[in-house]
Amino acid sequence: MKLSARNQLTGIVKTTKLGSVMAEVTVEVDAGAIVAAITRTSVESLELKPGDTVTVVIKSTEVMIAK
Repeated sequence: MKLSARNQLTGIVKTTKLGSVMAEVTVEVDAGAIVAAITRTSVESLELKPGDTVTVVIKSTEVMIAK
């Protein structure tokens, strides 16, 4: 699948923590780890589990950094 989003990182699913509606998915990428909050339904429909190779797509109108 091709996407217009340029910020795409390939990684390995490390953990999935399911809540009643939302889920937290931790993906190990070259630069470290990314934690994504997605719906539980998405985790289930994608059948995400530790060890899966996935692509993290970051599409945002804003990125903020504070110090």
